[in-house]
Amino acid sequence: MATNPNKALWEKGDFTRLAANMRGSGEALVATLGITPGLRVLDLGCGDGTTALPAARLGADVLGVDIASNLVAAGNARAAAEGLGNLRFEEGDAADLAGLADASFDLVVSIFGAMFAPRPYDVAAEMVRVTRPGGRIVMGNWIPGDPTLVAQVLRISAGYTPPPPEGFVSPVTWGSEAEVTARFVAAGVPADRIMFEKTTYVFDFPGPPVDFVAVFRDYYGPTMNAFAAAGDRIGDLQAELEALFTAQNRATEPDRTLTHATFLKVDVRR
Repeated sequence: MATNPNKALWEKGDFTRLAANMRGSGEALVATLGITPGLRVLDLGCGDGTTALPAARLGADVLGVDIASNLVAAGNARAAAEGLGNLRFEEGDAADLAGLADASFDLVVSIFGAMFAPRPYDVAAEMVRVTRPGGRIVMGNWIPGDPTLVAQVLRISAGYTPPPPEGFVSPVTWGSEAEVTARFVAAGVPADRIMFEKTTYVFDFPGPPVDFVAVFRDYYGPTMNAFAAAGDRIGDLQAELEALFTAQNRATEPDRTLTHATFLKVDVRR
């Protein structure tokens, strides 16, 4: 079986270093989902548990699935450290959840996770398949062309990276309402059960913007690939990112970077 290129992408860096600056928004988002004790939750593309741990703390029975073995290990370590016996992490591919039974979850969550998986129509079909009738799917997806931080990091990075292979579908197409609707309708969900809301994620980093750029450069797969491919344009890439992070910083303290990133919240009623 061919190796999923996303596995190499997300194992190349260490997303836990970036996720550490996203915990507050993860908890705030989970708090809006109406999670109750015993609810069966799948967190798809879960990373090291930015949303899975808050869901488990509320009493849900949570399975986190991620393509990257290092993030699965980090998530299991975090769950063990908190004594969360109702949370476990395992490796898996969002486009092929073969090990998971039909209709086995009340809620499927994927925040900036499944959007990066290849074959988006397969991803939508799998999320629908494993959600029970009457259940719910919630996604958070970065928006193409959005002026806020992460969409711009992805745009800038793409400008320094070789063209993608033929047939590649950009992850940020998951931030298009029309694209998302088409994918879930193809998976059997009526269009009137697919709802959208633009909302905000906050990154709160304990250092100046130039240091936060370094976290993306050293640990975030897409940015790492851009630096590896930039060649003699590496200084331009660094300068472009530093200008972006400085412009988007809302913090008033010199040793803090506070940035807001707009995303599309997708809410599908099964």
